[in-house]
Amino acid sequence: MINVSFEFFPPSDANMEATLWCSVERLRPLAPKFVSVTYGADGSTRARTHEVVSRIQAETALTGAPHLTCVGASREEVLAIARKYWQQGIRHIVALRGDPPQGAPCYRPHPDGFAYAVDLVAGLRRVADFDISVAAYPETHPEAPSPQFDLDNLKRKLDAGASRAITQFFFDTDVFLRFRDQCAAAGIRAPIVPGILPITRFERVRRMAQRCRTSIPQWLEQRFAGLEDDPETRRLIAASVAIEQVKTLERHGVCDFHFYTLNRAELTYAICHTLGLRPDAQAPAAGRTRAAGEVK
Repeated sequence: MINVSFEFFPPSDANMEATLWCSVERLRPLAPKFVSVTYGADGSTRARTHEVVSRIQAETALTGAPHLTCVGASREEVLAIARKYWQQGIRHIVALRGDPPQGAPCYRPHPDGFAYAVDLVAGLRRVADFDISVAAYPETHPEAPSPQFDLDNLKRKLDAGASRAITQFFFDTDVFLRFRDQCAAAGIRAPIVPGILPITRFERVRRMAQRCRTSIPQWLEQRFAGLEDDPETRRLIAASVAIEQVKTLERHGVCDFHFYTLNRAELTYAICHTLGLRPDAQAPAAGRTRAAGEVK
């Protein structure tokens, strides 16, 4: 059975807000396992994250999953946010260390805060029985001293109480499959969910990849070469690339996918369609879906 989840980010203006909620409505009938809402690189969108996930929780049948980071807040402030979420009925949190504030040369833990994601996971576990997702890096976190250190850190986060790991986006499926094997060899039994980034704008994706040190295969560069002024062909190529990626992963036994939507629904919806997800017209309010061929 295929399970999907979607990531959105808090909008910064009215136009982006309209796009966000149109995308939520478009993807809602696919009955994602959860929808996550990002927190901003330095925790700066805290209020907007709370507003979006609260609205998702209150006005839809979706499971909202706010990001929560260690950046810019004390332990008590972070745990107070978590308690408020629990009181609202929010049961799923994406627990992250978080990126340093803009302009800061490197990450420095808050003097009274959680130092790293493993500490945050343990703290959340003391608050309530949250379903906790954490981050994983198939090509190693940019600040990790070695791949083995990064893998050991992932295991610590899962051992501290996280339920699953969602990977940074990648484009070479072999990178993910090797990482999955490494996780299994390290004794990690929790699900490793591939993070899929549909390419809406190749140059934007290139910049994102440079920041997080995600490799862009030469074949991918070649597919988008010369299409700077041809958005229609870019969209077709982007759909083809993402569909090829998820179908290859599915053939290797992957049944959970997390989509970085960038608040756009079109490509993500098309990819989910190829995975066999179909809206159930008889239950639109609940957002239930069935896989193609499923007996009702």
